[in-house]
Amino acid sequence: MQYIWMIIKGMIIGITNVIPGVSGGTMAVSFGIYDDVIHAVTHIKSEFKKSARIIGPLVIGAILGIAGFSYFIELLLTRYTLATAVAFIGLILGGLPILWHSFKKSMIVEKQSINVIHIILFFVFFGIVTWMAFAETGGTTDQTISLTIGHFLALFFVGVVSAAAMVIPGVSGSLLMLILGYYYAVIYTINQFTGALSTFDMSTMIPFGILLSAYALGMLSGIILISKAIDYFFETKPTYTYASILGLVAASPIAILTNTNALGDLQAGRSIWYYLLTIALGLGCFLLTFALGNTKDTADTTE
Repeated sequence: MQYIWMIIKGMIIGITNVIPGVSGGTMAVSFGIYDDVIHAVTHIKSEFKKSARIIGPLVIGAILGIAGFSYFIELLLTRYTLATAVAFIGLILGGLPILWHSFKKSMIVEKQSINVIHIILFFVFFGIVTWMAFAETGGTTDQTISLTIGHFLALFFVGVVSAAAMVIPGVSGSLLMLILGYYYAVIYTINQFTGALSTFDMSTMIPFGILLSAYALGMLSGIILISKAIDYFFETKPTYTYASILGLVAASPIAILTNTNALGDLQAGRSIWYYLLTIALGLGCFLLTFALGNTKDTADTTE
């Protein structure tokens, strides 16, 4: 049964990647499996069976979530923006009690109490996500890119940054690429490659395939490096790591409301029932995450 719960969690993590301002890492934290996932990624060679039981169901669920619900979620974001945004905010905030419990547990283990460093880390990372939510983005919708050493290295770097967004809670990969000015360049590269692939145009497929490989290599390198860094901090500075993650997660609702323009719904002349339903939906999603976060997952199974 625990594998089914992990697949369900993976599906929700996959769906959240469609929402601007939300990262899969945020939902992993809300479900109480973030540190287990990071450990599984960084120890996949030495603890392959245990890691596979965690990563496998999550990946399956994420693929199902993205493939099966992306269009539906985008449609809801277009027609019922505020309700959809509040639902995801509820999903995220539902994990805060679990995260806070983990933070307090780490404090007991480390024999610490909340100090100035914890508070500073919380507000620093809260501020980073808030700044990103309001930061001006670069690039234009018709941005193009060609096969040069500069663009190859740039896409590799953007891939590393995108990986950071996948691993670090509260950080949106698409938003980071917009800030760096390479979001539309990546989209252009993907479209050119897939278009050439459909017509088997080798003269176009090869250069854009090379550019995409640079982006993919960057993502792979970033996931490995950043996961190892976070795993290191969990092992050596757990209380400070949890304080930082609390700041990232707490600021996520601001990023969601800003990047979806959800508050624009308040001026759309909606009925009172729409707003009451929105509140009920947010509370329901809060309770759903809290319940899922307390289910037994594969991390609790033995070898």
